[in-house]
Amino acid sequence: MDPEDLRASIPVCDRAVYFNTGASGPAPRHVVEATTDFLEHHEYAAPIEEGAYPAAFETFDETRAAVADFLGAGPLEIALTESTADSIARVAAAIDWEPGDTVVRTDLEHSAGVIPWWNLRDRGVEVEVLETEAGRIDRDALTDAVSDPDARLLCCNSITWNYGTQLPISEIVDIAHDHDTRVLVDAVQSPGQVPVNVSEWGADFVAAAGHKWLLGPWGAGFCYVDREVADGLTPGVVGYRSVADTGAADLELAPGAPRLEVGTTSPAPYRGLIAAIDTVDALGYGTITGRIERLTDRLKDGLGDRLLSPREYESGLVTFTADDPERLVDRLADEGIHIRSLPYPDAVRASVHVFNTAGDVDALLDAL
Repeated sequence: MDPEDLRASIPVCDRAVYFNTGASGPAPRHVVEATTDFLEHHEYAAPIEEGAYPAAFETFDETRAAVADFLGAGPLEIALTESTADSIARVAAAIDWEPGDTVVRTDLEHSAGVIPWWNLRDRGVEVEVLETEAGRIDRDALTDAVSDPDARLLCCNSITWNYGTQLPISEIVDIAHDHDTRVLVDAVQSPGQVPVNVSEWGADFVAAAGHKWLLGPWGAGFCYVDREVADGLTPGVVGYRSVADTGAADLELAPGAPRLEVGTTSPAPYRGLIAAIDTVDALGYGTITGRIERLTDRLKDGLGDRLLSPREYESGLVTFTADDPERLVDRLADEGIHIRSLPYPDAVRASVHVFNTAGDVDALLDAL
């Protein structure tokens, strides 16, 4: 598969210039078909053939294996969730917090990395917000924050959703671990546009989902949890997928990250996620990142002084100034060009992916 083949398989590209993958990627036909074909099998055939639950559990097992291979992890280090926000919320509910514990988060976090810590306020958990500058973390400020004896967890992005900067995750993890602070990475902007190897990162938790740069369906999230860390977690919510054997006289939590899973959920989105991962593998990250870099360079050159993201390539997220961001987004949408506004900075963002073209970039610049 090449980028032109992928573009031809995405119906959205026949109707508009789409630069909003950082919010929700437009799925290609074969990914949607993988999802709907399995849904039909699961509802029409499985109940009287292999059984609806065996069919679902086989899909869950295959998805964990596919995600683990894709991220450089083991299957027992992967929990299947519905989204990045769902993953972070499950982690937040599984840690044995004590009054006075502190969560350190950056001021770059999406609401998915903000609200779960706010929700712990009644348990006496405090939040320290690490201030940043244009999508960059100051190492000294980070060290000061995580060296607090009460700091239990650091939450940060791998690629910042508002500036498109790549954070040095392995370095950040080393600093945090040197002070016995665990690290949760919101990585949803990474898989599908840049390679992710969680073993190299060394983080304790990595949350992501398939519906952005992977171009998969909604409802297929995943969470990496280091095996040693996972076996020490007690989930805040449990169900039959959380335990090793539902029929055992003495119930035990499932080994590893799958203990964060709960109960009945549709397996169909996970079939779509497998197809999406296969698509990225078929394209190859060399092709993906090379094309994104060339297209973002073209866009940044045309934006000139309006650019807020780094001039040098870091990701496909390109943020730039606008006099009235929401009005600009609406006007461009009326012209068939789709970007989004941001709450902070007060700006707009274009998400450039491998299915985009130089013509798309030029159409955006002409409209601006």
